[in-house]
Amino acid sequence: MTSQGTLRAVDHMNAEANVVKTGTSTIGITFDGGVVVGADHRATMGHFIANKSVQKLFKISENVALTTAGLVGHAQSLSRTLAAELRLYELKRNTTMTVKGAATLTANILVGRPHYVQLLIVGTDEDGPSVYSIDSAGGSIPDDYCATGSGSPYMYGVLEDQYKHGMTQNQALKVAAKALLASAQRDAASGNGMDLAVITKDKGFQLLSESEVATLLSNL
Repeated sequence: MTSQGTLRAVDHMNAEANVVKTGTSTIGITFDGGVVVGADHRATMGHFIANKSVQKLFKISENVALTTAGLVGHAQSLSRTLAAELRLYELKRNTTMTVKGAATLTANILVGRPHYVQLLIVGTDEDGPSVYSIDSAGGSIPDDYCATGSGSPYMYGVLEDQYKHGMTQNQALKVAAKALLASAQRDAASGNGMDLAVITKDKGFQLLSESEVATLLSNL
């Protein structure tokens, strides 16, 4: 590489280090009747904690939620686009988009214009609860549970040990909280609290309040 090329590469790396990234730990878990979804609050800029209360969990319809890991700007833009697209779909067809449909739509957006993100699309519909992991190039993979972001290796340790098919809502909430706590304790880019939500077919999207999260954590 020429000296000029080296300088360009260094400039690019410096620019990347100065972009606010969500670092991140996000999680989605299916249970008998719905999905639990969660995310931490920390955003980093290189080794600097840029923000301690970043939103990474987004309601994009009554039955579908999105979690984001990656660049904050790309994540926020995608959440707005998806919420608008799903609302437009509901108005045109007088029905909600399926979770698989929302995941396919998201994947198609990323194929057309790559974003530096890793996403979870989770929710419930006539086919039951679903969790989809979507990479920055538009790859979409369904699973019973999934974790994304820099804290995901620590969360998978908890998930592999404690996830069981047919769990209750309360059991799934406890597993999600334990996984997010594990990532906060070991991953420097994750932490500063968590958001947790439940999505069921009957009640739709329900975000836990701060007091409900605190009560859940105190009973682990």
